[in-house]
Amino acid sequence: MTQGTQPLGIAVVGAGYWGPNLVRNFQASEQFRLRWLCDLDVDRAQRVLGGYSTVQATSDYAAVLADPSVDAVAVATPAGTHLDIALAALRAGKHVLVEKPLAATYADGMRLVTEAEERGLTLMCDHTYCYTPAVGRIRELVRSGELGDIHFVDSVRINLGLVQKDIDVMWDLAPHDLSILDFILPDNVEPVAVAAHGADPIGAGQACVAYLTLQLNTGAIAHVHVNWLSPTKVRTTMVGGAKRTLIWDDLNPAQRVAIFDRGVDLSAPQEIGVDERRDMLVSYRSGDMVAPAIGEKEALRSMVDEFGDAIRQRRAPLTDGRAGLRVLDILEAASRSLEFKGAVVGLRAGR
Repeated sequence: MTQGTQPLGIAVVGAGYWGPNLVRNFQASEQFRLRWLCDLDVDRAQRVLGGYSTVQATSDYAAVLADPSVDAVAVATPAGTHLDIALAALRAGKHVLVEKPLAATYADGMRLVTEAEERGLTLMCDHTYCYTPAVGRIRELVRSGELGDIHFVDSVRINLGLVQKDIDVMWDLAPHDLSILDFILPDNVEPVAVAAHGADPIGAGQACVAYLTLQLNTGAIAHVHVNWLSPTKVRTTMVGGAKRTLIWDDLNPAQRVAIFDRGVDLSAPQEIGVDERRDMLVSYRSGDMVAPAIGEKEALRSMVDEFGDAIRQRRAPLTDGRAGLRVLDILEAASRSLEFKGAVVGLRAGR
């Protein structure tokens, strides 16, 4: 395989909703050379490529995997097909990028992770939001300790959305927020349990509104609200720390991230006298708000760069297969919680 300075040969599987975005970014990347676009509908694949493309369109996946110039495969097909398509690519010796979610079930995802690790191949999950400049900056702020110990995370992702036929709102929207949470938390902080509540007020057949509450191993809490029925679109995440609180508003390009030096300080009882203890145990801090400059770069371009770097450097990508597994673990546990009317369901141990 050509993993030196030569461009890596890449094939994209799936020319539907997300595939064209991957095609465009792989074609623009100096690290890759797009060799194939594979789709059951060859005409659709050819329309995506355009009339002057030298990339081959095909419905024959076996031919793609048999091509020695293909070093890697990017999978942009429905989640239920991810296992078969990605497993075949790994067994053919190809590195694999998979659109979220990694697979339809945790068990299927684990098969992919195990196969990739045994073969020494790169398996990456396209958690696109993790590659936005804003989330990259949030990760730095959280993991550097600038916010202090994390007390809470609160995410809202609501809109008048497309009600899906095969999955509920939780599986449709929450993977974004769960992948971001997994990405930004320090290595020693992890969710250990989840409780989920949902409703289907319009009779769609699955939850259209859902609330997930995650318990973290530190005693902190994370909350995710997803909703297809909101008349307004909201995309906000608040990360509250012992020192500072951060608010990310993805729909506000003028001020995507704001950091507030405001919060609650708790004095240790031994630091104050008996008479003052009741009144002075809690104090409120009201400091400045800072809005750091956040650059603009397409997230998919950064994601493609990370995929190429991970392959060449023989290291795990930032959003590797195990990151995809952790998201699937939470989604499956949240689905069980929904079935049992919000019961707390434990997660598999270990990040």
